[in-house]
Amino acid sequence: MSAAGEERRELDSIVIGVELTLASIIQGVALFFLIDNARGVFALAQRAFWIYAAAGLLIILIFWSRSIVHTLTLIRWPLEFGHNFFHIACTLGQALLFTRLNNPHAWFAIGALYAALVWLLFIYDLRLIHTRECAAAGEASSRLYAVVRRDQRLNITLLVPGLFVLNLASASLIQRYPGFFAARNGHVWLSAAQFVALAVYLLYVLRFFKTLVPLIAAARQEWHRQK
Repeated sequence: MSAAGEERRELDSIVIGVELTLASIIQGVALFFLIDNARGVFALAQRAFWIYAAAGLLIILIFWSRSIVHTLTLIRWPLEFGHNFFHIACTLGQALLFTRLNNPHAWFAIGALYAALVWLLFIYDLRLIHTRECAAAGEASSRLYAVVRRDQRLNITLLVPGLFVLNLASASLIQRYPGFFAARNGHVWLSAAQFVALAVYLLYVLRFFKTLVPLIAAARQEWHRQK
């Protein structure tokens, strides 16, 4: 491997390390807000809101796992500031969301805002995928980026919009029919639907990563050989 190639590999390793550290730290911050607010819900035995805490944990697991997948497939030198700024903004959305565990209308309203931020993040990252496709080292890299692009498109056109609509519709129902959804705890059905949707999405992410594992290994070997 040439000196330039070795230097580029070292820079890539640094950037990947920064990305993994940032993803863990910011989700640690989000987890702090979730734990801090969940304590009050559990201490007061507000059982109708326990499922919101569980949904919050799924949100953290989804965001963290997607961040790891993104880092292992797309992140290289130079550092992409815009992408990381979006991650920090999404964490702010998570923190605000977790302060509303016992306020169903605010939970779903902020949840819609958070989903919109994630939606914009997926759209923004299309540019990064295009950059990696243009610099693909060979067939293995091209296959990897093609799979990643399909997943990105699926999230932009169906999965994330679905979560956005679910949150927005739930907030609207609670506001329009407070007698049932607020006074009589009908919001629990909405939170249950959200929990199921998040659980299914997390399973999708885990299955997607399992599909990527051999593609990532082949692409990285190909890329390092080229250097």
